Amino acid sequence: MSHPLLDMVDSVSESKKRIVVAMSGGVDSSTVAAVLKHFGHDVIGVTLQLYDYGLAAGKKGACCAGQDIYDASEVAKKLDIPHYVLDYESIFKEAVIDDFADSYLRGETPIPCVRCNQRVKFKDLFKVAKDLGADCLATGHYVRRIEDESGKSKLLAGFERTKDQSYFLFATTQEQLDYLRFPIGGLTKPQTRELANYFALKTADKPDSQDICFVPNGSYSAVIEKYRPGALDSGNIVDVNGKVLGRHNGIINFTIGQRRGIGISSADPLYVVKINPDLNEVVVGPEEMLFDSELEIVDVNWLLSDYEQSETIECEVKLRSVHTPIKATIKPNGDKAIVKLAIPYKGITPGQACVMYDNDRVLGGGWIARKSN
Repeated sequence: MSHPLLDMVDSVSESKKRIVVAMSGGVDSSTVAAVLKHFGHDVIGVTLQLYDYGLAAGKKGACCAGQDIYDASEVAKKLDIPHYVLDYESIFKEAVIDDFADSYLRGETPIPCVRCNQRVKFKDLFKVAKDLGADCLATGHYVRRIEDESGKSKLLAGFERTKDQSYFLFATTQEQLDYLRFPIGGLTKPQTRELANYFALKTADKPDSQDICFVPNGSYSAVIEKYRPGALDSGNIVDVNGKVLGRHNGIINFTIGQRRGIGISSADPLYVVKINPDLNEVVVGPEEMLFDSELEIVDVNWLLSDYEQSETIECEVKLRSVHTPIKATIKPNGDKAIVKLAIPYKGITPGQACVMYDNDRVLGGGWIARKSN
């Protein structure tokens, strides 16, 4: 007897297709492979080895490491589907790790998961799937995809808001979105695990992977120092008037809005309000200086039809993945845009993303730029 949750899964279509599944070794992608095989599709599993196994040695919940590749392989064997492991270590280093390190050195706080999706998983894996003759590429992301009357794809937030990953997929191009499928985007995480147990997958109870997969033990500063010697060079901590208040141990250890761990004694609370990479300075000030209602975003990716484009776009935006969306007015300017928030936001952080929504639908997004003044 079929499991009732299978009626809630996007089975892609009634016709049988060849589908490549991006298998990270976790429960989500494993379940995707299982349900697509259940519906009779010709499923091919592909796992990308993204970094040196030893880099994540002893780290629980690191995706695309040795244990996870093994788990993906075991799931593929159980499902009796082909499974390929591709060495993308050099590509991942150049496209994601190097960018991660350089972004911190620019005084930003990067999101490597977005870069990985943008520059590796949905770019190179897209090509691999095409080369394998696949009709589409499926992943275990908690997002949804629908098609309008013209057959154009739209990206929607996942059904379970606490697991929604649409913020991390804003850079997905329209061409990629038309080719992608997200079978479990309408499920909750417990429902996904229930299906994994139904198919007797060894990953059913496996813990969720952590965001920064290539950072052992959460020590991102050690990773940056490894790839960029000198990243921990000390410099001045100054107030908003330029007065030196103390010394820091590397600007990469600080982010906008930070209060704890600054190392400065003060009668009133001090927060990191700006990072000056050119001067190797960390600027601190009172909490009220963190609030702003306007920002610029760059490298904007739109998921809008031509007829939906306009000089001004009214929507909601998220400035962090866990941010409750707030109303905003967007003024596009080529691959940039000015975002005016309906209410001031505390701690607008360069390097993070501003993702635009119309209710559940993702309209696009861009990277928050560092102010020049």
